[in-house]
Amino acid sequence: MANRALTPTEFGNLVNAITSAFGDPTRRSIYLLVHEHEDGLTASEVAEATGLHANVARHHLDKLVGGSYVEVSQRPSSGAGRPAKVYRTKEASLRLEFEVGHDDILVTLLGKALSRLGDEAATELAEEVGLEFGKQMASSMGGTNDGKRSFRSSLHVVADALSAHGFSAHAERHGEELRIVSSHCPFGDAAIEHPVICAVDRGMVKGLLSSLYGETEVALSSSVAFGDAECVADITSTGATAPSA
Repeated sequence: MANRALTPTEFGNLVNAITSAFGDPTRRSIYLLVHEHEDGLTASEVAEATGLHANVARHHLDKLVGGSYVEVSQRPSSGAGRPAKVYRTKEASLRLEFEVGHDDILVTLLGKALSRLGDEAATELAEEVGLEFGKQMASSMGGTNDGKRSFRSSLHVVADALSAHGFSAHAERHGEELRIVSSHCPFGDAAIEHPVICAVDRGMVKGLLSSLYGETEVALSSSVAFGDAECVADITSTGATAPSA
């Protein structure tokens, strides 16, 4: 049976749920922390790791449970006390891959949710999502910053990784600068309607490069979302002088 279209009310409720779950930076950090621990964490363990009061940690965890991003179970007690509640993420991966034609509603939902946060907060959130996903992509590729990979070769690896996720990207030299050019964006019309989504791209590039090479500055000098023919990310190494080869 085909999925029925969402009503405006249902769509609005989904937007509010995502904003409620991930609009708070502390809650995003807690989600990522729990995601790193397959066996789950208790509220006390989350509190200890984040420096929060246990009740505050529990509040954030319950918000994530309410949005169905985290599930709760009980860990048997080794003594006479009550079993402890253990929180685990429901998905094995962060599931931020948006395939063209398959997750259009999710991309639109992301754009709508970001638009509720205001420009500055939305850009920060979108770039943070991209940054974490970029680091995860590098990790899944076995990529590490071992000091052996040049700046230029790192950009080629990043371009290949982006292409594998639907960006149709390549690295090139432009004068004295190096940049990544993407002729196709998997976010489609949603990025045109909500250009803040471009910050996800920028974060992905920074996340990949931070793992593969080192810290960089990434600036979008052109974007399809703003009417340009292609998306261009100008990359600057903020560490040692980037090798020319």
